Amino acid sequence: MTKEIEKLRIDKYLWAIRVFKTRSLATEACKAGKVKLSGQNIKPSYVVKVGEVYHIQKGIEKKVIRVVDLLEKRMDAKTAALYYEDQTPIEDTYGYKSAFHAPILRRDRGTGRPTKKDRREIDDLKEDFFDDDK
Repeated sequence: MTKEIEKLRIDKYLWAIRVFKTRSLATEACKAGKVKLSGQNIKPSYVVKVGEVYHIQKGIEKKVIRVVDLLEKRMDAKTAALYYEDQTPIEDTYGYKSAFHAPILRRDRGTGRPTKKDRREIDDLKEDFFDDDK
């Protein structure tokens, strides 16, 4: 917004807007096909253009961002948010249940290994928790 940047690599842009923690992680994501433009994988050296929409997969998290302006240097998160528009659909944003909120199954000490019946109950409980219906 201050200085006009002519050319900017996608890996550097994704690092600058804080999608990835390091530039090398952004480069690896591009090489692994985790960053897409119109369904096509793009190389880390791809030149970013204002108005383009990128689909990014980072672990189980999926993001859809539109480039508003180019940012060359990494800044604080509030400032970096001005350089892109998050267009991630709400079902993708909250579409997965976090493993941090999963029930922790514990058995009392000394009860031994679970029986076949116990194992089925544990599997049913896990299946119900991670079901998409709920």
